[in-house]
Amino acid sequence: MTTRRAPVLACSVVGAAVVALDGTVLTVAQPALAHDLGATLGQVQWTGTGYLVAVASLLVLAGRLGDRHGHRRVFATGALGFAAASTGIALAPDIRTVIALRVLQGVCGALLQPATLGMLRTDYPPDRLGTPIAVRTAAIGLAAATGPLVGGAPATAYGWRAVFLLGVPPTLAIGILALATGERPNLREAAGRPRPPRRPNRREAPGPPRRTAKDGPKAGSPLDPGGALLLALTLGLLVHGLVAVAGTGATAGGTLSCAAALLAGLLLVRHERRAICPLLPAELLRGRSVVAGLGALLAASAALTGTLFVATWFLQDVQRLDPLDCALRFLPLAALMVPGALLLPSLQRRHGPRRTAAAGAVLLTLGVLLLSRLGADAGALPVGTGAALLGAGFVTLMVTMTSGVVRAAPESHAGVAGGLQQTAMNIGPALGTAIVTLLVALVPHGGFVPADGAALPALAVLAALTLPAVLRACPADPAPEPPHPAVPGHAGGPLKR
Repeated sequence: MTTRRAPVLACSVVGAAVVALDGTVLTVAQPALAHDLGATLGQVQWTGTGYLVAVASLLVLAGRLGDRHGHRRVFATGALGFAAASTGIALAPDIRTVIALRVLQGVCGALLQPATLGMLRTDYPPDRLGTPIAVRTAAIGLAAATGPLVGGAPATAYGWRAVFLLGVPPTLAIGILALATGERPNLREAAGRPRPPRRPNRREAPGPPRRTAKDGPKAGSPLDPGGALLLALTLGLLVHGLVAVAGTGATAGGTLSCAAALLAGLLLVRHERRAICPLLPAELLRGRSVVAGLGALLAASAALTGTLFVATWFLQDVQRLDPLDCALRFLPLAALMVPGALLLPSLQRRHGPRRTAAAGAVLLTLGVLLLSRLGADAGALPVGTGAALLGAGFVTLMVTMTSGVVRAAPESHAGVAGGLQQTAMNIGPALGTAIVTLLVALVPHGGFVPADGAALPALAVLAALTLPAVLRACPADPAPEPPHPAVPGHAGGPLKR
């Protein structure tokens, strides 16, 4: 690793881990926050919903800003803003201020997240992206797994405000580090001044230089504010609708929000087809590796989150386990995610991305199927085995599909690709929870017993859909080249004419 790539990897890993940690420690702080500020349950829920809507709405736009102005610059803005918003939340006098600052924190998180992948894509060759993405994924898994413990200790000792101060030092450090390293020279030049005109040949008249997908957005090109607004509206309404359905069932508000998201999405498609410089590049979305990879990530994250939602309620509400015992039953999931992510680059080199990702899809589906057969008296062994399969399958899919999406995208659209990947990973959990909420309601007295309900079998079908998506996203693994036929009278080496 070069001295220039080390800060990039550090910023990417720490930035992604801080955002993942922030999402898990909040659950520990919410009860104390509600009691201290006299907030209602709906207001406390908006501390999470407001953040999620802001992030999901702006990820792709933030990625395009990184492609246009430089990923380190956008990353530093997001990191420093995230630290400032976290400090403000720790000092907030009332719940309304907390909600507003959480929305601001979501905006800064949206700036930060796509850049963690965009920086890797612009600084690492495509064939060397596997290892840094695996390290980043391992850090996310470790942060998500240890979040309740990391947040519980300061919340117990110093109160809920201390939880929001945890991310301030690391985000300040990586924001300053990103500013200190500066942009990669050729990217800065591409963003700051136009390419020299191409010399016309004898058979064509001189004219303006052609632009290709590799050129990316120029510094003076329009940013497509109409597309950005429609995309933010589509994603924001979709996430809000899914969260509403997951929280209260199929309410009229959630259904209306999802319908409005569909309408905004149709308007977005129409606008992007006519835009001169669209927010979503057509050459990026035409690539089957990108679209199928995003579909696999969406289905995998929805299946995992929905399964964990049902299993957690099953263990605590049906089997009457306390939160610690419930967490111990799912310890194999976290235990396999971190080392699994670090082992995946070597597995991909040995077996190829296609076989590796297909194995991950099979493992994830088997894990959901095994947990779907749990009865009311299920023991720790089947739960732990299912959790292990879930962890191994999900981390395999996440690393291989993220690598495939980022590697398949042109360097000039790395930020948009990173934003789309993060969007899939944010919408997937909301979709999985909404599906589970609707299906559990169909079995009022047995919905949380997996063997008696319809939720986990449906999620197993969703997990199985990752397999055809993987096969379409990953090209066939190359077969070994046959040996060259021997040439009579030639002892080896190239033939000379």
